[in-house]
Amino acid sequence: MSDNYHLRGQIVTNTGERLTHAWVIDGNFTWFPPRDQPRHLTELHGWFYPGLVDVHGHIGLAERGAASRKATAAQADTDYASGVLLVRDAGVPGDTRWLDTRAHTPLMIRAGRHIARPKRYLPGLAIELDDPGALPATVAREAARSDGWVKLVADWIDRAAGKDARVEPLWDRQILREAIAAAHDNGARVCAHTFATATIEVLLDANIDCIEHGTGMQAEHIAEVARRQIPVTPTLIQTANFLDFAAAGQRKYPAYAAQMQHLYARRLKVLAALVEANVQLLPGSDAGASIPHGTLPRELAAWADAEIDAAAIMDQATWRARAYLASGPGTGGVRAGSCGLEMGAPAAFVHYATDPAELLHRNALRPDTVYMYRPKSAVG
Repeated sequence: MSDNYHLRGQIVTNTGERLTHAWVIDGNFTWFPPRDQPRHLTELHGWFYPGLVDVHGHIGLAERGAASRKATAAQADTDYASGVLLVRDAGVPGDTRWLDTRAHTPLMIRAGRHIARPKRYLPGLAIELDDPGALPATVAREAARSDGWVKLVADWIDRAAGKDARVEPLWDRQILREAIAAAHDNGARVCAHTFATATIEVLLDANIDCIEHGTGMQAEHIAEVARRQIPVTPTLIQTANFLDFAAAGQRKYPAYAAQMQHLYARRLKVLAALVEANVQLLPGSDAGASIPHGTLPRELAAWADAEIDAAAIMDQATWRARAYLASGPGTGGVRAGSCGLEMGAPAAFVHYATDPAELLHRNALRPDTVYMYRPKSAVG
C-alpha cells in the first residue's frame, strides 16, 4: 500500500475541521501540496475521517478467558477492516501489548481486567474480589498497568437471591468513592458496566468518568451527566439482547427476567433523552465474548435507526470520540492524539467513496480504503 495520497472531497480532521484537499506524504498528513511530486501518489475522492473509534471493544477476549494469539490477531484484523483505527479495550484478561507493533491493527488503549465480585460477572474474565474492601487497592494496581483507564463491573445479577434475584450494585457508595479516587490519584479514569437504575446514582456519587450501557438511567441522572459532561456508551447491539437474557432466566429468576424486559422496553427512550440533553455518546461495539468483531458499523446503523442524525453519528464515532480519549490521562491519551488527520502527524484515515450518512441508513457502512501509517521499523 502506498504511503502517498492526495485526498479530495470532504476531509474531517482530528479537530472536526472540514477540508476539501489534503495529502499524505511519506505517511504523514499535511494540508499543503508537496513541493516535489512523489513518484507514486494515489488519488482518492470521497469522504475521509480519522478512523472509527470503538470505546468498548474487547480485542483478546474469548468466551471463557483470554483468546489465543491467532484469535486475537483475527479480531484485530476484522475491526481494522471495518474502519476501526482506535480501540479503548474495555477489559481483557490477557496481555495484548504485542499488538502494538503489528501492522493493520487498531491503536489500543487498555483498561486492564474487569474488576468484579465472585460469581457476579462472566466466568474467567474478571479479577474477583472476595473482600469488597480490596477494591481501592485493586483499582490502583490496574490503573498502574493500564493506559489510563480502569474497568469496573458496577452491577450484575445476584443469583444468591434465588427467585428474587435481580441486577444489583456490586459495591457500596463509600468503597466506590475510594476506588474511583484511587484511579484518579494513579492517573486513570474509570468506566463502569451498568444496566440497573439503582447503580447509576451510586456511580454518580462516586464521580464516575464514563458510563457503559446505562439502560437504567432516569431523567435526573441524564440531567446530571449532561451537567458534568460525563459521556455514555449506549451499546445498542448488546442491549438488543436483553429479551434473550430475560427468556434464559425466566424459570429460575423471574424477577431478573422482568427487570431485563423493562430495561429493554425503555432503552431507546433513554438514548433519545441522552441526545436531547446533549450528552456525548461514545461508540462501542462490546465485541468480544458473544458479539462478533467488526460490528461497530452495525452499532452506528442502530443509532441511525433510532433517528440520530447520521452526519452527527459520523462525527461522534470518529473525531469526537478520538478527542475525548486524547483528553484523558496516561499513555492512552497520548496514543489517541498521536495520529489521525492532524497536521504533521502520522496519518490514519478511513475513506468512503459514498456519503457515509447514506451508508448508515442502509446499514452498509464499509470503508473503501483503510490506512494507518506505522514506520516500518516499528512494525513486527
